[in-house]
Amino acid sequence: MTPSDEPGREVSKEEEEAMMAEWASMVDDDAGGGEGEDGGDADAMAAEWEAMLGDDVGGGDDGTVVASVAGRESTRVLNQDEIDSLLGFDESEEVAGDQSGIHAILNSALVSYERLPMLEVVFDRLVRMMSTSLRNFTSDNVEVSLDNILSLRFGDYLNSIPLPAMLSVFKAEEWDNSGLLTIDSSMIYSVVDVLLGGRRGTAAMRIEGRPYTTIERNLVERLVHVVLADLSAAFDPLSPVTFRFERLETNPRFATISRPANAAIVAKLRIDMEDRGGRLELLIPYATLEPVRELLLQMFMGEKFGRDSIWETHLAEEMWFTEVEMEAILDEVEMPLRQVLKLEVGSQIMFNATPDSIVILRCGDVPMFAGRMGRRGNNIAIRVDRKARQKAKSG
Repeated sequence: MTPSDEPGREVSKEEEEAMMAEWASMVDDDAGGGEGEDGGDADAMAAEWEAMLGDDVGGGDDGTVVASVAGRESTRVLNQDEIDSLLGFDESEEVAGDQSGIHAILNSALVSYERLPMLEVVFDRLVRMMSTSLRNFTSDNVEVSLDNILSLRFGDYLNSIPLPAMLSVFKAEEWDNSGLLTIDSSMIYSVVDVLLGGRRGTAAMRIEGRPYTTIERNLVERLVHVVLADLSAAFDPLSPVTFRFERLETNPRFATISRPANAAIVAKLRIDMEDRGGRLELLIPYATLEPVRELLLQMFMGEKFGRDSIWETHLAEEMWFTEVEMEAILDEVEMPLRQVLKLEVGSQIMFNATPDSIVILRCGDVPMFAGRMGRRGNNIAIRVDRKARQKAKSG
């Protein structure tokens, strides 16, 4: 039996020693116990067998060896570090927000929000508008910042919400779908404190283990209305939409607006009111954004986001001074082409118009007015009686 008889079989230490002893006895039998050159050949053969055994039989970290087929590709056992790296559990190279291994395979079906470039522009407009509206709402110095925008499954997001929190369900009227606005407990108590006249410099007092009161829910609902109004205004240059508040929930199970496996966009906002503040998280499923997906895929909207009303007014005023050419059509005659080709100097074309016939005023190919021909001084004039009827286009 040789190391290449059974490829890929793991051999223990005892079997390895028995194999070496067997090969050594075989070498002694073949050499016939001779001396001189025969004895030297036996020693060389034994050394060659040991070298082959050392090359073909590799030792593992757990004390096992793997035998391989001579002349073929060797079989290698993965160590623990390689297994951790394959599964994505390599702690030594862990990077925040980086997914690898099995996690990357499982999440490969999700669409990255970066494929919707205009969505970042919308959220940037939302942050700037919220900074102004919340200052008016709270009469305090408010700073709003966008932490990050990420894409994840709806079920994973519900499981990651730190409780207690309030979840506001809203509906996009024109898109006929829903979204979710999550307000954490720190933001809730900060809003209640600042709206009810709490002192500055003292942190908002949190009472755990009790449900939110009616006053707290009403104040948070007012905050949600302000945020949804700003969100509608942020989307307005892209596509007019109205976000309508539906209900407030404290249990994530009752705020299910999509299937757990569906992908969604989550924008995390940070609101600071001097020494108070908290977080708002805006979740919009991809199904909600589907009606405006083509618009969100654009890289920029041109002048639509920065429309210049002064230029529009100037252009409208200048159009009133534009000179156009008007033609007075006394009459029209249709004739075959062969008659047209026979026309020469001195030929006469007879019209059916009389001094009282209707004259059509035409701008280009569009009939504008109808009137009667007359005379004013030494000039021929036409008095407009009515608007001309435009011929319906056939086909």
